Amino acid sequence: MDLQLTNKVAIITGASRGIGRAITQFLSAEGMHLVIAARSGESLDEVAKSCNSNVIPVALDLRDEEAPQRLIKISAEHFGRIDLLVNNAGATKRGDFLELTEADWKDGFDLKFFSTVRCTRAAWPHLKVTNGSVINIVGIGGRTGDAEFAIGGSVNAAILNLTKVLADRGVKDGIRVNAINPGSIATDRLQARLAHFATENYVSLDEASKRMALKQGIRRFGTPEEIARVVAFLASSAADYCQGSIIDVDGGQTRTL
Repeated sequence: MDLQLTNKVAIITGASRGIGRAITQFLSAEGMHLVIAARSGESLDEVAKSCNSNVIPVALDLRDEEAPQRLIKISAEHFGRIDLLVNNAGATKRGDFLELTEADWKDGFDLKFFSTVRCTRAAWPHLKVTNGSVINIVGIGGRTGDAEFAIGGSVNAAILNLTKVLADRGVKDGIRVNAINPGSIATDRLQARLAHFATENYVSLDEASKRMALKQGIRRFGTPEEIARVVAFLASSAADYCQGSIIDVDGGQTRTL
């Protein structure tokens, strides 16, 4: 299926690994020009080299209030337009609510929530010109509370509400805004948790994966590429009537409405 994304311009944050890397590679294969951002310049360079289209790596820390504006400015100046913003940056600290510090909470909101706010605000005038799109990569923790995921769940819930807010504004401005809630995806972070589980329970990684998946009520863990395919769909004209949509890509883990 031709998604008609060739020669369009996308910005992807958190693009150095995992889901962001997969999104970068998938959209590159669709012929998009990309600006990718993360803190690790070396990792970004590796991702850029793995792609077959024009990819500009920009190393910066989106917790810096000025960084999102710099990222959008670089993108607009280099390509002359912006068609898509994928807000994917941000990992939050897990742990017991009573042990998480003020600094932990501030870091979680600064990196994931406020980077989404600032990148979207800076990109909005450019997206308005192109009738572009914003896709927020959020997470199912924003819909289902977990005692060990207090910060992440709170941040994700805030971004889900922000998605609806921006979608409402987007109706007037001609910008589509949607969100994806990944479930348990086989990224480096999950692999580390699997390794810990395997060591604690004296089982193989494969067995650990099966047990952890079953414990979460799913058949298997997802792959970053499965999230990337949904991003490409939402970015395309095939999803033109999707506005404020929140799509759970979680293998059935979320059972609430």
